[in-house]
Amino acid sequence: MFLSRVRLNPARAGARKLLLSPRAMHGAVTAAFVDGVPVPRGGPRVLWRLDHNSRNEVYCYIVSPDRPDLTHVVEQAGWPTTQTWETRDYTPLLSRLQTGQRWAFRLTANPVHSIRRKDGEPTKVTAHRTPKHLLSWLLQRQEANGFEIVAKPQDRQRGPDDEYEVIVHDRHARRFGKVEPNGKQNRVPLVTATFDGRLTVTDPEALRRMLATGLGRAKAYGCGLMTLAPAD
Repeated sequence: MFLSRVRLNPARAGARKLLLSPRAMHGAVTAAFVDGVPVPRGGPRVLWRLDHNSRNEVYCYIVSPDRPDLTHVVEQAGWPTTQTWETRDYTPLLSRLQTGQRWAFRLTANPVHSIRRKDGEPTKVTAHRTPKHLLSWLLQRQEANGFEIVAKPQDRQRGPDDEYEVIVHDRHARRFGKVEPNGKQNRVPLVTATFDGRLTVTDPEALRRMLATGLGRAKAYGCGLMTLAPAD
């Protein structure tokens, strides 16, 4: 497994195209692999995420089974005169995970649920909207994926919805164009939210699997990639 990072230059037309269209960004990521992106069958897959740290500091992170070549991204949308891209072996970090460790994490996800408005109607996939429901979506998935969000001490809590060391931010709703297999043009809705917080490892193997395969839906469109960093 590999973890890569490339910085995009929002002043360039090529970068703006990628930043505005998850489909275009997906295509750029896919083109980074000589043999293409294999169809996932439960194992490691290619995941990517855009981090907007500031107006002019935007990074694309990629986790992948194979090493990517991001030359085309740098040439079309990056900073070719000063920076290329970084790729590191992800396996040592995955191998170090142990029960009880604490890590800082970031995750951009597509938090949705299926609802039925009336009896007899088919279920409809609907996005969560409030911070409370967005956090609930993540908490419902922590046990199965080998981690537990760190709870705040009671003296640091400011209200009933402030129990955990996690911030939900950068919620976006957008639509982008997609050509269906039958040639029909379609507008795909996508709602994303970013979670920053701290977690405790409860099942290292389950967490490794999730870090390599993603969490939630819309993985092809920049969702599901969780990254870890040493906790303060």
